[in-house]
Amino acid sequence: MSANESENEIETPVTSSQTAEPGAPAETRAGFVALIGAPNAGKSTLLNRLVGAKLSIVTHKVQTTRAIMRGVAMHEASQIIFVDTPGIFAPKRRLDRAMVDTAWGGAEGADIVALLIDARKGIDDEIAPILKRLAELKRHKVLILNKIDLTKREELLALASRANAEVGFDRTFMISALDGDGADDLLNYFAQELPTGPWLYPEDQISDLPLRMIAAEITREKLFLRLHQEIPYASTVETTQWKELKDGSARVEQTVYVERESQKKIVLGKGGQTIKAISQGARQDIAAMAERPIHLFLFVKVRENWGNDPERYREMGLEFPR
Repeated sequence: MSANESENEIETPVTSSQTAEPGAPAETRAGFVALIGAPNAGKSTLLNRLVGAKLSIVTHKVQTTRAIMRGVAMHEASQIIFVDTPGIFAPKRRLDRAMVDTAWGGAEGADIVALLIDARKGIDDEIAPILKRLAELKRHKVLILNKIDLTKREELLALASRANAEVGFDRTFMISALDGDGADDLLNYFAQELPTGPWLYPEDQISDLPLRMIAAEITREKLFLRLHQEIPYASTVETTQWKELKDGSARVEQTVYVERESQKKIVLGKGGQTIKAISQGARQDIAAMAERPIHLFLFVKVRENWGNDPERYREMGLEFPR
């Protein structure tokens, strides 16, 4: 590695952006960067880091992101719309197929596709088919090796070399999404490589999702953190009411749907203690996100076979796979 290279990136050929004349106003740029990868690669953590706000679910469990989450980052004269997609894996259920289809749809519609790989795992059975399909995708492609603080440097270089041999990425970055190492290099690169044009969202907007949907995702995160085994995967959350009150606070009502009565009892907990803890955690995060006091009311309902209900998919922002 040469002395001119950043520690967090490996130079590969890329077209340079034009530089404005001294004193001239910066040329605005805007576009979409899709973050794809296997479950638990760190896409949601990276999205939250780059946007500077918590938008996407982050847990130690896999397959937590279900629909596309877009986060907007302003960097210099560029507006970067990051698309956090569901993890790509071998689908077994209808919901799985919808999540994987959504992930590839997000990649195919982006200006730049960024593949995030957990450097500790390398190219395993989940990443290999992603690389194969990505090689056929005619898009500007970037490789991001995450969790570099937990991986030896020689292993990182070998992994980058192997991945580039299969796809031929325009640029390779090495980062730690958790502590932010390398995040500035990513922002600088994306800001330079996006198409020139007007911004697509207001300058102070950090997501294109309505508050009620982000709030539902926050509560679903608390379900994942609090519950175990199959319960989080067999549940979904919908915000059924968001009412602004005169004192500046908001009354938010949400419904947690599960598939069986036995699951409802687990979500509620003994004496309602589990749902109370979930509600408290969610209320705090929703209030921080909405920047106002929140009165949160959670209800748990059984809806058998909700995973095959087209209406639930529409609420989650997913296409219903036939």
